[in-house]
Amino acid sequence: MYKNFFKRVIDFILVFCVLAIIWPILLIITIWLHFANKGAGAFFLQERPGKDGKIFKVIKFKTMTDERDADGNLLPDAARLTEVGRVVRSTSIDELPQLINVLKGDMALIGPRPLLVRYLPLYNKEQARRHEVRPGITGWAQVHGRNLCKLSKKFEYDVWYVDHCTLATDVRIIYMTVVNVLCRKDVGEGSGNMEEVDDLHFRERYNKVE
Repeated sequence: MYKNFFKRVIDFILVFCVLAIIWPILLIITIWLHFANKGAGAFFLQERPGKDGKIFKVIKFKTMTDERDADGNLLPDAARLTEVGRVVRSTSIDELPQLINVLKGDMALIGPRPLLVRYLPLYNKEQARRHEVRPGITGWAQVHGRNLCKLSKKFEYDVWYVDHCTLATDVRIIYMTVVNVLCRKDVGEGSGNMEEVDDLHFRERYNKVE
């Protein structure tokens, strides 16, 4: 009953109340990033698979400029990441706009992180079970290794969460998330975006469970 009904009700109420309180802070951050990103905008939208693989657009704060080289190609991520963006990313503030996704019903506060759409055909049957619930801003995998956790292990954690989705589990994950963020625990320096890996690398290294 919790996973199929009360979880969504609780998420909606909590997020509505939080947004009503922190919207001035979000506005300030939006303006700050707009100028720091040199006119590239303050938000980053990207299609991701949600519950049952349904596609939605995830919303995050944009932490990089759109600067290009002489040939018109985007500069490497490291060159485009601003000082402001580095702070926003390291403190996980860039995740806050996803509260809007939760309010809309695309996501939940707690659940498997939504990866890229192109990975959908690469999951094996067991790994695909991570889409039986709404994706989350944080989850069981994120509090057990965060960016340092291998994808193969993340998938195991995601499926574990699907089978153990309870109020007690969610409260525990929220507590562990707050502790990890405040302590900046398990964040690999230079790890980049762990939600993106090469397709072949994904297939050969992580798609092991048949």
